[in-house]
Amino acid sequence: MRILVRSLILTAILLVMFGVPWWTLLGSGADWPAAVFVTGTVVFAAALVGFPLSMYLGHRRDGRDWAAKIGDTTLGVIWVLLVWSVIGQVLGLALSGVDDPLRARLTAGFVLLAAVGLLTWGYTEAMRTPRVKRVDVTIARLGKDLDGTRLVVVSDTHYGPLDRARWSARLADAVNSLSADIVCHAGDIADGTAERRKDQAAPLGTVQAGLAKVYVTGNHEYFSQAQGWLDHMAGLGWEPLHNRHIVVQRGGARLVLAGVDDAIAEASGIEGHGADLGQALSGVDTDLPVVLLAHQPKQIRQAIGQVDLQISGHTHGGQIWPFHYLVRLDQPSVHGLTSHGDRTQLYTTRGSGFWGPPFRIFAPSEITLITLRSEMS
Repeated sequence: MRILVRSLILTAILLVMFGVPWWTLLGSGADWPAAVFVTGTVVFAAALVGFPLSMYLGHRRDGRDWAAKIGDTTLGVIWVLLVWSVIGQVLGLALSGVDDPLRARLTAGFVLLAAVGLLTWGYTEAMRTPRVKRVDVTIARLGKDLDGTRLVVVSDTHYGPLDRARWSARLADAVNSLSADIVCHAGDIADGTAERRKDQAAPLGTVQAGLAKVYVTGNHEYFSQAQGWLDHMAGLGWEPLHNRHIVVQRGGARLVLAGVDDAIAEASGIEGHGADLGQALSGVDTDLPVVLLAHQPKQIRQAIGQVDLQISGHTHGGQIWPFHYLVRLDQPSVHGLTSHGDRTQLYTTRGSGFWGPPFRIFAPSEITLITLRSEMS
């Protein structure tokens, strides 16, 4: 019965996802020529059947990259078509004085043009080198000798079915151009094991930092042998903050860099994994400022009052508008700098790559340059 209920729910979701765009473009009174109607309907039917199959073949543990590419792209296209079909139907109400089939054809044309334009732009946005976003963060406890420390954040690179080794090299070059003191990778390196995605991740080994390069796991590592990624990043010269901390120093000023596993680590069942802030901060001098890496913004709930700045990713800024409204139901922040209590701040990056659909629409990728400021500066 449980399987039946889940199957019915999935079927209903798929029918809405594909049915609303089909109705808007083909079936709502547009009275297209038979050849157009039949061809369009066949395309939608094939996509409806092929989408769940390609997602299954592409995203299981031994997933096939070609299937993932098809499924992920279909997901992005149908999401955009669904959203703009709804918008088109609402805008179509303003044409109440225009009779069908002209009104239906105008609505369909608007939706199609909007979708094609946004998907083209969104693909370009997803594939470009992320722009640098500059943010100043004041930390009251930061020593004067560390004032002006340049902390660069990358996150959610999601190396996956699309080979983005060249993009990864451009990302590393962009990071190196910023002359960082500290570089942080806030998790979700890849969709796939380290062995499978090592060529795409290789340019991370060229990243340079004056004081430290640190990394924490994201939720996707726990679908792809998380310990393997911790070991691989260590081999590339990064310091894995697996529920632990290090201390960096300049002159007489010191800063704690701590990290915790992703929020789902414990549920993954991998021995020795699970977010543990107490362990990460064990032995820390309570007078020192603390920067914490935690992949999901909602991990701020445990960090309030114990750290000065938490750096998170995970949200992608929503990635494809208006998905950020759904993200906001699960996370306290989608993007940007927020305050939590008297001491703690949270910076949520939109991430540098993308997951699944190769599109970013109204949610640009970023490399974040955080300049740490002392109140004494």
